[in-house]
Amino acid sequence: MANDSFYELSPTTWNGEQFPFSQLRGKVVLIVNVASQCGFTKQYGDLQRLYEKYESEGLVILGFPCNQFGNQEPGTDAEIHEFCSVNFGVTFPIMKKIDVNGHQADPVYQYIKTKKRGLLGFSGIKWNFEKFLVNREGEVTNRWCSAVSVSQMEHVVKKALGCA
Repeated sequence: MANDSFYELSPTTWNGEQFPFSQLRGKVVLIVNVASQCGFTKQYGDLQRLYEKYESEGLVILGFPCNQFGNQEPGTDAEIHEFCSVNFGVTFPIMKKIDVNGHQADPVYQYIKTKKRGLLGFSGIKWNFEKFLVNREGEVTNRWCSAVSVSQMEHVVKKALGCA
């Protein structure tokens, strides 16, 4: 893999700007593959509330739209951003639409999937709203499946922030 460190990654935001992860040093980062037409889409609201609650403590949430699961994210990057803003008041960064699995998987997902495997060692992403937590040292420490709610994982986020 080309990236040896989380902080070497630099994905692109929904509006085409580079987002170098070097700016995230010392932060706790929650990375989520998101979709607008999924049964888990309501998690956007919970993620936004978590972001508002802990942003001042150093939490950054990054949404990575993906259309690989049931074609549940068919819109353009601009449409996705507008959907998130209008329907859920999302203010955390939304990246450009990417693939999370396969040969075209975004480097961020190539990296985090190798650092934290899922159930039974499976490295692929199973569905929308799978979540990865990266600690202040850039280590991927936790991975949650789509069905795990934001409230169920909040205590782990608080601990990573030093708030627990």
